[in-house]
Amino acid sequence: MKLKLIFTLTVVFCSIIYAQQEPQYSQYMYNMSTVNPAYATGQSGLISTGLLYRKQWTGIEGSPQTANVFANIPMSNKIELSVNYVNDKIGDAIPVNNDYINLDFAYITRLSDEARLSYGLKAGINNFRIDPSGSDVATDPSFANNTSTTELNIGAGLYLFTSNFYAGISSPNLLPSDVDIDGIGVAQTKTHIYGIVGYVFDFVDNIRLKPSMVLKQVIDSPLTFDLSLNSLIYDKFELGVSYRYTDSFIALAGFNITQNLKVGYSYDFSISELSGYNNGSHEIVILFNFDLLKFSNKYSSPRFF
Repeated sequence: MKLKLIFTLTVVFCSIIYAQQEPQYSQYMYNMSTVNPAYATGQSGLISTGLLYRKQWTGIEGSPQTANVFANIPMSNKIELSVNYVNDKIGDAIPVNNDYINLDFAYITRLSDEARLSYGLKAGINNFRIDPSGSDVATDPSFANNTSTTELNIGAGLYLFTSNFYAGISSPNLLPSDVDIDGIGVAQTKTHIYGIVGYVFDFVDNIRLKPSMVLKQVIDSPLTFDLSLNSLIYDKFELGVSYRYTDSFIALAGFNITQNLKVGYSYDFSISELSGYNNGSHEIVILFNFDLLKFSNKYSSPRFF
């Protein structure tokens, strides 16, 4: 019983420290389907894949770390699919793992020669696992079984875009729930509402700028937002800065190694109350495009969103 009390307090403590309920990314612009299931690349024949890893609040034992594998798959001019697998881990002696597997379906309608509107649906499962094997509570029979549970996830969104502008509103999870394993509360998921907007313009020769913003509202929580300014230089280098409200300043960089291969890195300078206890957050992303239908001659410059 004593061990079970200690374990419960540990999980509660982690839940308080880890205030974000869903994985957050500084380089979300490379995989906006995590924010909005209606996101579409609008490039038929070009399959966009990626691998992202984020280590948050380095220097704090058991701080969150997230791995994301994803693909955007245009099926036609009107239909795109997105596949996402996310492993989100928090905790040291008693780690809690969240595995997310989601499939997004986006249907694209043309409003004019330039503007298109996409309607998106998300369906998936979230698996929550507790692994006490490396801790003292592993000897307690209470934790011998029932160390995982699975929840259904449903989301929806709208995404309006042209060649140089986008805006969208979405909720990636419309099914709030209290997640518990063997009577122990692991997480409390609430509905998240996102708003995104961005605009690309030519600044000077061979330099394009993209100011953008993400608004996030979690039910019963304060509104928060990210403001970003990214630049694309000679269609080769990306440099940017971002501000996450009351949380961090972020530096971003990317490099197009080839027309189809890109790497990106970001570093979060923490300004929250945790700033004195961590060494910032690191995030790296690798992107690769498969031009299955040999349409590469259609794309004179890399996609900037």
